[in-house]
Amino acid sequence: MRSLPLWAGFLGSLLLLVNRFFSPEVLPSQSRADVLGVILSAVLVLIGLLWQQIQPKPPDAVVLEGRQVFELAADLDQRLDAASESAKTELAWASHILLTNTVTQCVVLWWRGQVVLRRGIFPETDPPCSLGAIAQRALKTQKPIYLVSLALYPGRTEFAYLPANTQGVIVQPMESDGVLILGANVPRSYTKQDEQWIAAIAEKLHHTLSHGHKDLP
Repeated sequence: MRSLPLWAGFLGSLLLLVNRFFSPEVLPSQSRADVLGVILSAVLVLIGLLWQQIQPKPPDAVVLEGRQVFELAADLDQRLDAASESAKTELAWASHILLTNTVTQCVVLWWRGQVVLRRGIFPETDPPCSLGAIAQRALKTQKPIYLVSLALYPGRTEFAYLPANTQGVIVQPMESDGVLILGANVPRSYTKQDEQWIAAIAEKLHHTLSHGHKDLP
């Protein structure tokens, strides 16, 4: 539908040209009709071009390479107080919401020096997860970083713990305690509303974990 005016304009121009070429005699009335036809075709072409800019074709989604994972840190019970079960439930709920209501395909929650949650699609080999320069910058500036097309960034190697064909990444800081890292299967796909929603979920998880966390000896 977006291309229909464009093709209609080109077709109209072509038909006018063919009709003019095969006309043995050009009458004044035909000339006036040709002028109107050319104007109409030009308007259709212009509308088609505008629609291409206003409604760009959405990027294609890919199937991420890996396997389904839902993993909580083995020592989460030791790190949290008696409310650890409710904290686990909230971690499960938050990750489920992100995976089902946004383009997110994998979720990693890094909290006070370790990964406490992995959920979604992850590589078969389970490479080690560590915070690289991009995640450290998000922690330092306390501002989320959105890599709209991961393949374009030289620093993408720090996200080796995500599927190799991950298309986009959001690194959402959780004050100075951790980061929420989300991988998507579509580039340039998170909206401003998605980013605000992710920030709100990260804030809620930070509140839950910081109030339930206890330092191990």
